[in-house]
Amino acid sequence: MDNLGNIVDIDGSFVILKIGFDVSKYSNLMNVHVVFDDGSKKIIGEILKVTTEELMVGIVGEINDNKFVPGISSKPSFASKVRIVNMQELSLILGPSEIEDSDHLYLGKSSVYNNYKIHIDVNSFFSNHFAILGNTGSGKSCTFARIIQNIFTTSKYLPVNASIFVFDAYGEYKNAFSFLHQFNPSLNYKSYTTNLQKLDGELLRIPLWLLDVDDIALLLGATESSQLPIIEKSLKLVPILKSTDENSTILKNDILARAILDILQSGKDSIKIRDQITAVLSTFHTELLNLDSQIIQPGYVRSLKQCLYVDNSGKMQEMELVVNFIQTFQSDGLEIPNPKGNVMYDLSDLEQALEFALISEGVLKSDKVFDYANILSVRLHTLANGEYKEYFKYPNMVTKSGYVRDLMTIDSNSKAQLIGFNINYVDDRIAKSMTKIISKMLFDVAVNSDNRGKFPFHIIIEEAHRYVQKDIDLELLGYNIFDRITKEGRKYGVILGLITQRPSELSETSISQCSNFIVLRTLHPKDLQYIKEMVPNVTDEILAILKTLQPGSAIAFGSAFRVPVSVKIDLPNPQPYSYNSDIAKIWYALN
Repeated sequence: MDNLGNIVDIDGSFVILKIGFDVSKYSNLMNVHVVFDDGSKKIIGEILKVTTEELMVGIVGEINDNKFVPGISSKPSFASKVRIVNMQELSLILGPSEIEDSDHLYLGKSSVYNNYKIHIDVNSFFSNHFAILGNTGSGKSCTFARIIQNIFTTSKYLPVNASIFVFDAYGEYKNAFSFLHQFNPSLNYKSYTTNLQKLDGELLRIPLWLLDVDDIALLLGATESSQLPIIEKSLKLVPILKSTDENSTILKNDILARAILDILQSGKDSIKIRDQITAVLSTFHTELLNLDSQIIQPGYVRSLKQCLYVDNSGKMQEMELVVNFIQTFQSDGLEIPNPKGNVMYDLSDLEQALEFALISEGVLKSDKVFDYANILSVRLHTLANGEYKEYFKYPNMVTKSGYVRDLMTIDSNSKAQLIGFNINYVDDRIAKSMTKIISKMLFDVAVNSDNRGKFPFHIIIEEAHRYVQKDIDLELLGYNIFDRITKEGRKYGVILGLITQRPSELSETSISQCSNFIVLRTLHPKDLQYIKEMVPNVTDEILAILKTLQPGSAIAFGSAFRVPVSVKIDLPNPQPYSYNSDIAKIWYALN
């Protein structure tokens, strides 16, 4: 068609055309691209609305020197001829339909131009944070699975150096990715599980000694900044309590002595003082400082326990003697060294260190200290004595970089390019803690790598609204790890991918740092409004389209796309295990 009609109105980025043809002869003109050509320039628009008399066209860019440039630098003139783009122009706008190289990845077929293949620039997409958004049943899991399968199977080039970590909220993706090694022996998928009853992969284990104060605070659900010094001291004390060398013993004696002196000088009645000291030394003691320690006086020798005797009048007659004896274990100028991460320990060891730290912080003489510290003790005790303790039993000594390397290693010598964490079998609080802790380890290793950005990590989080939230982390720790990754990760090669049905519940900082979006059917008004406010280049027309998309159809836009693209994404093969229940078959016992 040589001319669609005449321009009757130009309002901002929108142009109204008076139709000059029989619109009933065309099955669908919505979202078709058109050219405004006045002989000196070609301005590209997209048909956004069709009536029997008018077309509304949104300007999306222009073609200069045989290149498409997105954005608006000028408006079409009223004298422009308006026509549908030809195939050469379409390839400039959407990219070539047929292309096979390591720089481009097949995404799907255009929903507007029949069988036109849409490709994305690998660097533009995977060098930036991205989000896949859509309601339940819209096809998010299948979209992500298809993209990953395309990375590994549709190119003649093999991404052998990829390192993609997928936090799988429901254990959906193993079915979609386990075939990689059969497709090519150089490709591997490694599966970790939190299922303690039936191992469907390697059990996810985290070396406790690699965790720092922030990690333990997340794990124990700390809510007050005053709890952090307790955690910090606990981590310093664990290697000391695990060691038996002379320096460690001196430190233990010093801490015990100061705690006991605090009790002796607390002003409480003698019976309570005796009971508290007895309780402390029954749990924590050394070879020299314990309830059986000998106190030698001229003419007699008695044990410390005997010297704590309280007479009928309620007095501890040997109080001064006990104080003098305990003071001999004090060592001025001692500092507890920072942990070096070279001593293995488990949750039981950490629990003992926490109790030791609480004593040294005066928990027995201060109700205030007890109130904010007791919740840590209770949660750690529950963790150390419940089934979740298995996730923190690591079998061998390892450094942080060694642990990350082990996560990606199969059979001691083969690299896994795709690593899945099935976190379906733990509660949301622990799942969120695990996701944050491992993501932080990946970020730390990347930041401290000598080859900055040379070995990128991609962290993909399914059901991201459950984990990437505006948490208390910012107030408690001064940062949120996912916000930090989205703000700083690109320069270190750490890229975050968010998959969610509720974008409005995501951290605003994290979603605002995403550069590419694949948005499937979205219905909730709050989510639609959030997408419009937080995601660039989203118009009311795009929002209207999002509400009516078929499953598997999406609008894709961002730095990897020259214009927003309507795309139908192929079903993955095999598919992730995300099917709905067949209610009729189950109810009626149909074969």
